This record gives sequence, structure tokens and C-alpha cells, in this order.
Amino acid sequence: MLAAISRYGARVLPATEDIVARLKAGGELIQGPHIAQFEDAFARRAGSGHAVSASYGRMAFYYILKALDLPRGSEIILPALTFWVVPALAQVAGLKVVFADVDPSTFTLDPASLERAITPATRAVVPTHLYGLPCDMDAIMAIARRHDLRVIEDCAHALGATYKGRPVGTIGDAGFFSFQTLKPLNCYGGGMALVADAAVAARVRALADRERWPDEKRVVNRLLVGRVQRILIKPWVFSISAFPILWVSSLIGANPDVYLWEEIRALDPLPDVYTERFPNVQAAIGLAALDELDEWTERTRRHARVMDQALGDLPGIFVPKAPADRTHVYYQYCVYGPQRDELVVKCVRRGIDIETLHVDVCSDLDLFAGAAVEPAGAPGAHRAAQAMQIPVYSSLTDEQTARVARVVRGVLAQSTA
Repeated sequence: MLAAISRYGARVLPATEDIVARLKAGGELIQGPHIAQFEDAFARRAGSGHAVSASYGRMAFYYILKALDLPRGSEIILPALTFWVVPALAQVAGLKVVFADVDPSTFTLDPASLERAITPATRAVVPTHLYGLPCDMDAIMAIARRHDLRVIEDCAHALGATYKGRPVGTIGDAGFFSFQTLKPLNCYGGGMALVADAAVAARVRALADRERWPDEKRVVNRLLVGRVQRILIKPWVFSISAFPILWVSSLIGANPDVYLWEEIRALDPLPDVYTERFPNVQAAIGLAALDELDEWTERTRRHARVMDQALGDLPGIFVPKAPADRTHVYYQYCVYGPQRDELVVKCVRRGIDIETLHVDVCSDLDLFAGAAVEPAGAPGAHRAAQAMQIPVYSSLTDEQTARVARVVRGVLAQSTA
């Protein structure tokens, strides 16, 4: 019997346990020199900007907003297709959220929709490099300059991606990155702000440094949960743990995905776990993992090319396309096809776990019922929400990738025959 393949795969540094044990023995699990070293290495890799670590990528975003000192009640434009936490934190920062549409062929912010969404009250825009593909930054930056807008890049999915040779996060005024377990750089949590202006960066640092240090028990537990997660998504463990639940759910039409994600809710006041500093042990893991990032990214891109070759010639199937001026790091490999939900069920029954929507059409959520949407609405976001996300992550072997391609092609070919 073949092992089932999870939709998710974590990038795991082989020396993780050794790093944790060494720092714990030396009393440097929480505070220590690796935080500054990680920030310096991150900024050097980007080639410009000032890096400041945070408890979450979302908190890096929040600190950037506060440091920019945008007028309370002014408008900030975000793509309608994004993770709900980002616009929720813009609201906590005292801003009015406005949603622009995305281009469904790239899943990223549509510059024409951005321009239609701008009003005299607009002060900032958040281009989200969704699923690992950079936005059309030349067009977005030109619009921002015309309207005197701050540009904050959401790079949570896209560390390692470039636009015309420039790393994401270095094109606008600032960028923010996430280091959650499934992200391109896995530090078992945390995030980074990358800020162009030194004075703004100093204000971001002052906000981050004002937070309390986490207690050791919380950090140890976080690392333990991350270890359990990465074990559970190994094919043979996944086959006897989570996969049977997915398989039964496919038979009865249930959707267990709702239990995988953070509850959508108001974030004011900020949750306790948000308001703490980034610990030394996670910085040490990130510092070492930076050396592996390019190899992990290239392996993922190689798997994406295998999927392109397997699926690209099927009628009615649209595989992701990266414009020639951008590098795609494929945090998610998104495919359009007919009868998506039926295709997902058929893949699950053949041992391949396929995801549907990894983020949210935020303009549809009750949490943002009072938010404005650009005049044409968000048809692109609703179209993009119908994509399937096929595993191509770096921890798959070549044999596993070939099997995913073979099964998915077989299922999709039957649906279009």
C-alpha cells in the first residue's frame, strides 16, 4: 500500500534538535546573540533595508503600520484575496480597510483595481505576493508614487522570490515575512519586518523591543508542537493519522479544513501570544536555515516544473504561469480545472491530499462587513478562490512528486475527457 501524501510539507533543518539542546544548556533559549545575527544576515541577504524580528509576521506588519504614523481613520488598500489577519490588524492600527481585486491568472493585486480603489483618504497599499509569486510591482509603485501612498509588501509566502532581479520586500517602503512552520523559512513561528528608511526602522524596533520576552515553557512547547506537526505530515504517519479523517470526510461531504486554521475574530485587544518578542532559539534556527533556503526553493521549483509538464497540456486545465520578469517560489501550486470539489475528492481517495482555499476572500467575511470594496467588486478574487493547490513542497522526494503528478493528471484527464 502506498503512503498518502499530505498537502503540506515543512522545511526542516536537520540540526534543529542540536541547536535547541545547545542553547538550552547555555541558558540562551530566550535571550541571546542570535537574534541580532539573524536580523543582520536577513538584511544582507535582501541586499538592502533594516531587518527587525517580531513574534509573528503579522506583528511585523502591525509595527510597520504604527511606525509609519498614518493618520487614524485613513484608508489602506489590500487585496480581497489574502489572509484575514492582515486586514484585521490594519483595523486594530486604526485604519479603514479597502479591498481591491486580484488578477485571477496570478492571484496577486490587480493594479487597475488598486487605482480604482484609491480615494483622497488613501494613505497606503499592501501588495501581497500570494502563493510565492511577486505582484506587478512596477505598475503598483507607479500608482503609489502618483498618489503619494506608502507601499508595504506582504512577503509571508514569498521569501526567495524576485521581481526584475530584486528580492521581494525591498521594492516598497517596507515588507514583512512569516516564519511559521509551513512557510519558506521555518523558525516554528516568528516574523521579520524589512524597512527601507532607517528612522522608520528604528521606530519599528522600539515597538518590538517594548514587548515582553516569552517564557521558556511557551517556547519549548512551541518547538514541541512544531516537531509533532512535521512528524504528522510524513507520508507513513500521515497515512495512519490525519488521512483517514480526510478520506472519510470525502465520503460524507464533510470539510475538516475548518479545524486547521485560526478562528476568524476581532483582534482588538491583541491576543496575549502576539505581544511578545522573538526568542533567541528561533533566531538561531532561522540563521542556520538561511543557508538551506536556496536549495529548498530550487527543489520546490523543480517539483513545480514536473507538475507543469504533467498537467500543462490537458484541455480546460490552467497551471500557474510566472511572468518572465518574476521568480515564483511556489509556496502553493495553484491549478484551475472544472468541478474542483469533485476533483479534490477523487485525488484524496487516491492518496493525494489536495487543498482548495489557503487564504480568504476577505471582502466576503463578516469581520469586514463595513469595509469598502473597489467599485468593480472582486470577481477576480472569487475566481481565484476556485483553484486547487497541489503539493510540490521541497520535502517531497522526486518519486513522490512523480506520483502526485501521475495521480492528479489521471483525475484531471478523466474530468476533461
